[in-house]
Amino acid sequence: MLALRLVITSLALFLCCVVHASESYTVSYVYDGDTVQISTLQLADSQGQFKLRLSDIDAPERNQPYGLKARRALMKLCQGTDVEIGVEISGTDKYARKLGNLNCNGTDASLYLVEQGYAWHSAKFSNNPQLKQASEKARENKRGLWQDPDPMPPWLWRKRNLQP
Repeated sequence: MLALRLVITSLALFLCCVVHASESYTVSYVYDGDTVQISTLQLADSQGQFKLRLSDIDAPERNQPYGLKARRALMKLCQGTDVEIGVEISGTDKYARKLGNLNCNGTDASLYLVEQGYAWHSAKFSNNPQLKQASEKARENKRGLWQDPDPMPPWLWRKRNLQP
């Protein structure tokens, strides 16, 4: 009985992933270095679009140092008519945004941003060893926000600067 449930669950997950992989996406707007608006030909909601918060990373806020650079880096990587977009949704956050991975022309957007020093690996919520290693390397090489001798993580910046 347990084996049958496992097979059915695995098949359902596989079909879910296949459906997402066959959809045609575009990044219609970049809010900041870790949140985008995804538009699709198939209806994701009543407007055919949804907000995607990149999982595993946290980028500076727009009015935080390196915030606009992180946003521009994500725009350059993922926006345009000739960019092939892949989305893998893993959940929903407390703000009703979809959580997941974004792939732009074969490049993992989260990994790219961490490698370039435009985002922190969210070690509290992610145990992705590739992102952890990329973060350490970006810090060692003083890329992006790591040029600052003491960059403030976005979660601390939000706590100090955003009103409840």
